Amino acid sequence: MRASILRDLRSAAVATVVLTAILGLGYPALMTGFAQVAFKSQADGSLITLKGRVVGSKLAAQAFTSASYFHERPSATSPAYNAAATTFSNLGPTDPALATEVHQQIAAILKLESPYNPGLTVHDIPVDAVVPSGSGIDPEISIAYADLQSRRVAALRHLPLESVAALIKRYTDGRSWGLFGEPGVNVLELNIALDRESGR
Repeated sequence: MRASILRDLRSAAVATVVLTAILGLGYPALMTGFAQVAFKSQADGSLITLKGRVVGSKLAAQAFTSASYFHERPSATSPAYNAAATTFSNLGPTDPALATEVHQQIAAILKLESPYNPGLTVHDIPVDAVVPSGSGIDPEISIAYADLQSRRVAALRHLPLESVAALIKRYTDGRSWGLFGEPGVNVLELNIALDRESGR
């Protein structure tokens, strides 16, 4: 009986070591190597470089405060747009704090966009302009929010509105697999393209 128990323990220990080596070390190393060969950009974090310098990731929002840039949706992280600590606001639809945040965002957008969008009302403001995403650093905004900002950006950069609209279209990602989610405009890529267009 004792010999049987020792044999079982030995078998269990060997199985643990072998499976740990295969599934804990070998398989992850194999997948990492495959990703580096087949999907290097995505495996490295979809980083965006400009003049040989990493300026961000296609997957993470950044704060753009200048009125001549397109702005991201609000961020729930602390500090804002912190890719190292993604989070959501955790405020329910009946939470007064959520209503306060939304009203503050609406007021800020009306103040910023109204001079370039005469007759702009709260009903013209897309939802993603006033509430953060689930991650707090969503890199994309809706086409509607990009269109709302396009007149401001075109005016301040002295670019034809048609040129700005064409850039929005170029940096709009469609639905995943053509089925899931909604089209979104990558703000970082769009702003980099705007700087190129403006000769900055």
